[in-house]
Amino acid sequence: MLSTRDKPAAGFTLIELLVAMVIFGILVALTVPSMQVWIANTRVRAVADSMQNGLRLAQAEAVRRSRQVVFAITNDSPTDTSPNFTASATGRNWAVVTIPALTGEASAFVQSGVLANGASNVSVSVVNGAGTEVCFNSVGRMIAQPNTGVPGGTCSVPTAGYNGSRTPNVVYLVTLKNAAGIQIADRPLYVYVFLGGQVRLCSDPNQINSSGDPYGCL
Repeated sequence: MLSTRDKPAAGFTLIELLVAMVIFGILVALTVPSMQVWIANTRVRAVADSMQNGLRLAQAEAVRRSRQVVFAITNDSPTDTSPNFTASATGRNWAVVTIPALTGEASAFVQSGVLANGASNVSVSVVNGAGTEVCFNSVGRMIAQPNTGVPGGTCSVPTAGYNGSRTPNVVYLVTLKNAAGIQIADRPLYVYVFLGGQVRLCSDPNQINSSGDPYGCL
């Protein structure tokens, strides 16, 4: 019978510890790329959601106020007290204001929001239609408007649909690339604005042409 002093000591041997560390390192190496892609996809989703919310707000405000309203992308940060801004196709923010109905009338600031900060590397580009400014009329439909009161762009109505869509639309692509221009996010998103005022976010642009697919944009 073994005495207490003769019992083997509990714990790990050095070899067992080294094996465990090697396995842990392999698991971390396999997990890190997936985690980076997940973070990139999350950032893309946040920007796409912000753009969708801004467009829907503009459409809803046009109906509520019974007047024309413009949604614009901008690098400025307009507020109630400092509402002036310039539209920009490469803007990092969005803003919604009313369109002056009379000469000399000022635009009424509605709301602004952030699309992406400088560190996120998320980019928004227009892949169909003009898109820097989108205008809605009093019944919520997208309209052409050369005098929006916002410098830097005008509202035009697209004449064709994107990627096989039978309905003309303005389409934004939201994606994330690294400093070398290589796409990191494996699920870039599209934001569609249709002539009737509907705003739709593709949750899976890879299924964009799938017939009857509820996640498609067509």
